[in-house]
Amino acid sequence: MADARRAALKDQTDISGARALIVEARFYDDIQDALLQGAVAELKQVGVSHDVITVPGALEIPAAIAIALDAAERNGKPYDAAIALGCVVRGETFHFEIVSMESSRGLMDLSIDRRIPLGNGILTVNTDAQAWARAKADELNKGGDAARAALAMLRIKRRLAKV
Repeated sequence: MADARRAALKDQTDISGARALIVEARFYDDIQDALLQGAVAELKQVGVSHDVITVPGALEIPAAIAIALDAAERNGKPYDAAIALGCVVRGETFHFEIVSMESSRGLMDLSIDRRIPLGNGILTVNTDAQAWARAKADELNKGGDAARAALAMLRIKRRLAKV
């Protein structure tokens, strides 16, 4: 397995007062607990408030984010960033490819169409052992990575809004 490479991001644009949305797929509860722990720790570290919405599986994540973004906007409390967390483990059928590709495509479409900073923390792995190595905060911490990605994009968005 390749070592994780995290470049230090130097952008310190102010993101105080930001609100993030985490949408998690609870298909694998124990793995999901680890992903969520990593993401929440990153948000707390920088003082970003968050809400968590739970859906059954990875395919439901993009739609749930879109629904929540609309509702938050209508209620005058828009989200500044979104984080998708889930796990898809390869099985014996083509279903793995459909779920991984379509959930990812849905997230990319959503991020671009809505211009919402979004971190994709949906694991797509061959085995449970690979999922655990990526989910645990003391190992690859992909939940934390997804939160950091969303926050990095939020900093870019806020910095460029001032230009």
